Amino acid sequence: MMMQAQQQRYYTPQEYLELEMNSENRHEYINGEIVTVTGGTPNHNQICLNLSGSLNFVLRDQPYRVFVADQRIWIPKKGIYAYPDVMVIQGKIKLQEGGKDTIINPLFVAEVLSDSTKKYDIGDKFAAYRNVPSFQEYILIDQDKIHLDHYYKTEPNKWIFSEYEGEDTILSLMSIPFEIDLRDVYNKVDFETD
Repeated sequence: MMMQAQQQRYYTPQEYLELEMNSENRHEYINGEIVTVTGGTPNHNQICLNLSGSLNFVLRDQPYRVFVADQRIWIPKKGIYAYPDVMVIQGKIKLQEGGKDTIINPLFVAEVLSDSTKKYDIGDKFAAYRNVPSFQEYILIDQDKIHLDHYYKTEPNKWIFSEYEGEDTILSLMSIPFEIDLRDVYNKVDFETD
């Protein structure tokens, strides 16, 4: 997914939400700036579909909800509205006060990396997510090769990092009863044409 900055004007969160409600495109909000979220590549979309579909199937009878791409979250301590590629919440959905469409309690987030968002997803966006009390686990999925980075919170301010490569590798999530072969995450992904 690619992001493009809008004109250099600062908006309040309320102005952003009003604009977003009437917009045909998705935008993220970062401390007063509005950034357009453009469509992803076929590989990006395939990876999101593979992961979210597997999560949704495995967690179907458990107290988790899986969301993909179009579900906005609010990170108040950092002043950020974001659209994670894949997100899981545990238990009841908690919404931003006064709204009906912005979640504030993600447990797990996955981002599929693109050239335009890679640095942000690994750096400032991950730092922002860490300010959400319910947030426990983060994966960053490379769309150009079979590789992902996995972060799991073990206690306040302590995260464990693991790296996965190769289609025979199994990713086991720690906050959710879920595991998946990387072969299935990358099913139908064509590295030569994307």
